Amino acid sequence: MSATHDAQQIPPTAEATRVDGHCDPRFTAVREAFEENFRERGEMGAAVAVTVAGRTVVDLWGGWADPARTRPWERDTLVNVWSTTKGPVALCAHLLADRGLLDLDAPVARYWPEFAAAGKEKVLVRHLLSHRSGVCGLREPHSLEDLYDWGLTTARLAATEPWWEPGTRSGYHAVTYGFLVGEVVRRVSGLKPGAFLEREVTGPLGIDFSVGLPARDHGRAAELVHAPAGAIGEQGASLREVTPLLIAAMANPPLGAAQANTPEWRAAEVPAANGHGTARAVAQLYGVFAGRGLFGGRRLLTPEAVERAREGQGRCVDLVLGAGLGSESEIGLGLWLSGPQGAYGPNPRAFGHDGFGGSFGLADPEAGVSVGYVMNRMGSRIADDPRKRALVEAVYRAL
Repeated sequence: MSATHDAQQIPPTAEATRVDGHCDPRFTAVREAFEENFRERGEMGAAVAVTVAGRTVVDLWGGWADPARTRPWERDTLVNVWSTTKGPVALCAHLLADRGLLDLDAPVARYWPEFAAAGKEKVLVRHLLSHRSGVCGLREPHSLEDLYDWGLTTARLAATEPWWEPGTRSGYHAVTYGFLVGEVVRRVSGLKPGAFLEREVTGPLGIDFSVGLPARDHGRAAELVHAPAGAIGEQGASLREVTPLLIAAMANPPLGAAQANTPEWRAAEVPAANGHGTARAVAQLYGVFAGRGLFGGRRLLTPEAVERAREGQGRCVDLVLGAGLGSESEIGLGLWLSGPQGAYGPNPRAFGHDGFGGSFGLADPEAGVSVGYVMNRMGSRIADDPRKRALVEAVYRAL
């Protein structure tokens, strides 16, 4: 999206915290929170974008794309956004459902017959989207090389047994989500989710986002820097409470900045975790939901489909994350609901997704607002990074 005629041009600040872009005067608080993230919250390189009624009102970027601070973060710098990718993958499923090609209440095995193995014959498509399938991870060791093999990974997921009774509770499918939903998308459309998203959404709308990263774009990619060692669970009861479910979901195989910076990771398709884009692109993709299916002059979803996407599937303490989110939470059909804790602002019906280390996308159809935030210095919280909270609060103060 281009800058609007009334956008306020932001001159560069001090070299260590350089911020460029544009910001509507009404949203000055967002610019101030973004700059404060560099001064007070350890930001290295980042970008934030806000759309209102499909119009970009904030598009800021700043800092550095590498830890050596040799490459300034530019307007078109891309970065791996980890689980913020799950929102666009969910969008693929909802596009198919909206066209009558995918029944979210049908057994997964209707589209993927092999998936009926090991007691999964009653798992529904909606259980995949809402992290309730019980297939939060594999029981057998699964290497990075295995993860990069789509056929092998999906075959193992089809053959495995669920960790709990499907449909009864949510348990975060950190990595398997993208292969589970993605294989259904592939069986229905003939395309993996990355190609389907490009054909149906990012290509027509000119959105700078991809699942995986084409080799031609590697030069634009920011380098991720991991959170401090041992700090992964500083928020409430934490991920230090290691359980078999946690290991299966989030450490089989182990993933982090070192893996995500490699050409192999960027070349693969890991649709729960290796989307690459700008903050502008994230805001645009979540803007499809915020616009009740209308974005960039195109209707991609019906309003009914957007309502279906944010149907809560039941509040609970997540079986994988435990109390690490601070309380009970609720997932819709592909995205987390803001809920009473205000994870995505004061509207409990707003929804979105956080990514490992701090990125997020937010959609609020009532306000017509979407937000995208991306960064390369990964934080240590499970969700609701302080940088996110500062930006979300600033957006809502400006509305």
